[in-house]
Amino acid sequence: MAYSQGFSPHPKVSWVGAAPTGVASEAEYVEVSVVERVDPQALKIALDEALPPGIDVVDIVQAHGGNLTERIDASEWRIELDGVEPDELAKAVSVFLAAESVEVERLTKSGTKMLDVRPAVVSALVEPRSSDAGHDEAGLSQPCGILMTVVRQVTPTVRPDDVLNALRVVADLVPPVPARATRMAQGRLDDEGRLVDPLQQDRES
Repeated sequence: MAYSQGFSPHPKVSWVGAAPTGVASEAEYVEVSVVERVDPQALKIALDEALPPGIDVVDIVQAHGGNLTERIDASEWRIELDGVEPDELAKAVSVFLAAESVEVERLTKSGTKMLDVRPAVVSALVEPRSSDAGHDEAGLSQPCGILMTVVRQVTPTVRPDDVLNALRVVADLVPPVPARATRMAQGRLDDEGRLVDPLQQDRES
């Protein structure tokens, strides 16, 4: 592995758009610099052996030019809201999407600031009702609204909890229990608002 220069060298490892605290993720990306060419699959095995259980290397490719950060500008999130009817969630999402601006409060180190969530949200869809949607066991009677949303990675970052706060602001939607958010994908947005795999050009090369 390559190390930085200076008095305190550090390994050249860079996380791209790391997920915020309190959420799960199925799509984290990291760049690892090496001093000599290595077999990608051998490196994948070595990293998997070193990582703790539950953190798995899904894929690895050799970079063929370009910066990985420049290939990622949005994330797709799956947000599960136990106790919320899908129809109720869909109505709140419709009101949110129709708005030009939706501001929420964000607590920062320097105090409370207002954040406009709406411009960052590219799309938001509610998954169709399913008898076991969002649950580990089929047949549970508790409703569960599931929101799939694509959010631009802007500054300051718009997090899943900001999107939920925006739904509260526009439609007074307040889940009875904390929501579960999982990042499903990251990538660059194409002309139709879909995410392009950031490793695609490396695989093709």
